Amino acid sequence: MKDAFGAPQSLLVLGGTSEIALATARRLIALRTRTVRLAGRPSPALDAAAAELRARGADVRTVDFDALDSESHEAVLGEVFAEGDVDMVLLAFGIAGDQERDEEEPLSAVRVAQTNYTGAVSAGLVCAGALQAQGHGSLVVLSSVAGERVRRADFIYGSSKAGLDTFAQGLGDALHDTGVHVMVVRPGLVRSGPVRPGTAPDDATGTTGAGETAAGTAATDPVAEPVAVAAVAGITDPTGTAGSGSGTRVDARGGTRIGAPWIGTSRAGAPWIGAPRVEAARLAAARFASAPLEASSLTTTPDAVAEAIVAGLRRRSETVWVPGSLRAVMSALRHVPRPLFRRLPL
Repeated sequence: MKDAFGAPQSLLVLGGTSEIALATARRLIALRTRTVRLAGRPSPALDAAAAELRARGADVRTVDFDALDSESHEAVLGEVFAEGDVDMVLLAFGIAGDQERDEEEPLSAVRVAQTNYTGAVSAGLVCAGALQAQGHGSLVVLSSVAGERVRRADFIYGSSKAGLDTFAQGLGDALHDTGVHVMVVRPGLVRSGPVRPGTAPDDATGTTGAGETAAGTAATDPVAEPVAVAAVAGITDPTGTAGSGSGTRVDARGGTRIGAPWIGTSRAGAPWIGAPRVEAARLAAARFASAPLEASSLTTTPDAVAEAIVAGLRRRSETVWVPGSLRAVMSALRHVPRPLFRRLPL
């Protein structure tokens, strides 16, 4: 059961070498989480992650888990729940894939979809049923802003995350009023710090790095470069017709500004993009893409995502954006006309 402060006392991580998941586990252990199960493919990285958390005072055990082996999920995860109640499940596995290769090799694309979506559906339903049977608990699903509006540059990965995101939302609705809380977390580009010794993610079939990467590579949530082009959508407004307000915050309810671009609202109150100019959009996107990564307010870190997860658990949030500014940015991006969207340098 959760303690008086809302912190879970037991945690099951699906994707046991994920930097985000491990950062979350560290925070939860500091808040009195005492039992941690790290599920993933057997590897030195998984063992090292368990040892680190064990050194922080938690009872930690690894669980052999493969996201692609859906037939084993019920038995493997059932054993974990049979040991005692699980207060929180963190579904954190996934792979980014390689868009160019995956387009040329359909089986590689299928592997991305099966890991990120099919495997998550299977594991998610097994855990949801177990949580419902015990009458309480939280299921936290790591999604991505890449699934909000799928880009040409990563539509295979993005579509798998879009499927996962909508599945998790529907599952949350199905479990409403059952005592089980489902929370979807949508990080932007995750900047990974130095890889801790022995904790580099494996091929991510059952585990994942900060940005779902293969071992030894930099974290790259494929929303990558200009997720801020969400606001870019050509929204430079030389005619002054984009919407009311001078705005200094990203807010889809009124005229707002991110650098030069503007977002406005129609008379009906729906977000819209005023006076789109393709060339202006390209220039704005290029400016963002060439800016230092650390300067972007739309990037995040594993620790920041972990902090947001813990805060979301405390509030029993249903959706968490990290950073929070992505919520309005992606709202604008969803309304960019498709002919314009496909011409943006995304």
